[in-house]
Amino acid sequence: MIDISKTLAALALGYLLGSLNTAVIVGKICGKDVRSHGSKSAGLTNTLRVLGRTAAVLVLTGDILKGIVACLIGLQLGVYARSGEATDCVSLLAAGAGAVMGHNWPVFFGFKGGKGALTAAAVMFMINWVMALMSLGVFALMVASTRYVSLGTMCAAVFFVAISFIPAFGNTLYFHIFAGLIAIIIMFKHRENVRRLLSGTENKLTF
Repeated sequence: MIDISKTLAALALGYLLGSLNTAVIVGKICGKDVRSHGSKSAGLTNTLRVLGRTAAVLVLTGDILKGIVACLIGLQLGVYARSGEATDCVSLLAAGAGAVMGHNWPVFFGFKGGKGALTAAAVMFMINWVMALMSLGVFALMVASTRYVSLGTMCAAVFFVAISFIPAFGNTLYFHIFAGLIAIIIMFKHRENVRRLLSGTENKLTF
């Protein structure tokens, strides 16, 4: 049986960590709320556009670290599920999902956050680095060919779900639920980007 109390604790702790939205915190230190400028998203890409490279590096570091720490907490709680040969740490999955949800809807900042891509990437690497690396390759390929970060992010999220069903990775139903949830969250948070992509008005990444 799955320890529900520990799993919910992992989800809650991950959510609270995720709610420490680095882009909002760095923006306030710089005297500017990134949620009121640019794309109005409290994430890395908008921080780079609005506050510059130094601020973006701080956001990059913070968003990755909170995903890692949340996953380490989930691992420490140690709730596992087994299905045949497959085994997944359910508390790890819950903490990772919580971190992404917290980033997107932070309790400390009026539930107005970012889009969760960077934190989700950190969580994916903690859960299965091989699958995450393959998804990162899809992201890089899409961004390099189109210069649309949003398109690369969505393609990588969907690809992660698709390859989670490959038997060689040995994932349980809980992993599939986690992967699907993350993809749904990312697609939902990028719905405005989808509209702009379809209308040809989406911003391209410039170097």
